[in-house]
Amino acid sequence: MINKTEHKIDLDAVRAMSRQQLAALGVNDVAYVKDVEVDGGTAFAVFAADGQQLGIMPDRDTAIAAARENGLAPVTIH
Repeated sequence: MINKTEHKIDLDAVRAMSRQQLAALGVNDVAYVKDVEVDGGTAFAVFAADGQQLGIMPDRDTAIAAARENGLAPVTIH
């Protein structure tokens, strides 16, 4: 894990993590932005890392800004 005061990674702790623990890393910090079809047009949906749809925006820039405003790191999916 990361010791925030020293910014060092405990490699033994990382190696001991289960697949589920590794998959959960960053889950609360990442949002995925993907283009979706809405009423015959293109919009951009924002999804949580677990796949839950958080919102739909009219364009990519707005979707990215919304993710950032909510403390999430946006990642685009093509």
